Amino acid sequence: MPKKSVRQAINEALRQEMERDPTVVIIGEDVAGGQGGSGDVDAYGGVMGVTKGLIGTFGPDRVIDTPISESAIMGAAAGAATTGLRPVAELMFVDFLGVCFDQIFNQAAKFRYMFGGKARTPVVIRSMIGAGVRAAAQHSQCLHPIFTHVPGLKVVMPTNAYDAKGLLIQAIRDDDPVVFLEHKTLYDIEDDVPDEAYTIPFGEANFTREGDDVTIVGFSRMVHIANEVADKLEDKGISVEVIDPRTTSPLDEEAILESVERTGRLVVVDEAPPRCNLAVDVAALVADKAFGSLKAPIKRITAPHTPVPFAPTLEDAYIPNAGRVEAAVHEVLESGGRAAAE
Repeated sequence: MPKKSVRQAINEALRQEMERDPTVVIIGEDVAGGQGGSGDVDAYGGVMGVTKGLIGTFGPDRVIDTPISESAIMGAAAGAATTGLRPVAELMFVDFLGVCFDQIFNQAAKFRYMFGGKARTPVVIRSMIGAGVRAAAQHSQCLHPIFTHVPGLKVVMPTNAYDAKGLLIQAIRDDDPVVFLEHKTLYDIEDDVPDEAYTIPFGEANFTREGDDVTIVGFSRMVHIANEVADKLEDKGISVEVIDPRTTSPLDEEAILESVERTGRLVVVDEAPPRCNLAVDVAALVADKAFGSLKAPIKRITAPHTPVPFAPTLEDAYIPNAGRVEAAVHEVLESGGRAAAE
């Protein structure tokens, strides 16, 4: 099976779905790359080059470069979805959410409900999240909790190339609005990815590590940090189970609860700021439905409640890291009656 990066997997998913279904279109700023400029069309293909090459195959009627107007992009995509198209709209950086939130949460997310189930809105909103690339406070946030909060939206957060392709194809084929959030630092990570099209159902978590002593639930890039900690602690005789929910709405509550009921300990890692994020949500879920199984208090690891710093040293300190996660695992082990290894 060939190795492909997250960037390549997303591009391949878009290409295959556009070949399969002529109603799939791409719309956004610079998705063609160079369209309307003096240089070559397809000079790059988006900020991270994810859509590079698609306009050469499908043309400007299906790979549509737009003006810098997120409100227009999301409004056009929502309207197009109700008329029979399946638009994939790019919100470039999730930080620009504030410019077009009405079109997403008050329009696209509500159409099926407001029209008694008769209206379909098969729109995918691709966007980038996360700190770590020195992009400063206005281009580095993790705002997935905002989308997750809104009824009518499905929210996807792939962590590897295999999941990115399967989840994006599933998103394009879904008849409801799907917010597809890609972490900037993961685009070059490679994984085994089949050449053929496949789907991954929403609401089914992935157990990236199996263990008996502690459950770690991570989101997006934090899954990789959790895996790093699990691998390190395995050498010390500590068995850590790592869960990647893949989607935050729907959330695979059953997988999380079953794991915690077995391990008795929970650490949740989310790069979003601490108020009302997914770490809070998962901790509340477990406290509500699996409290009797807990052997230790739940630990939440998050970014601080501040804007993302631009100074590199401060940005590095802002992002939850393996050291903090490992310390939390030791803490729940010690408070839960199991001696943590030195």
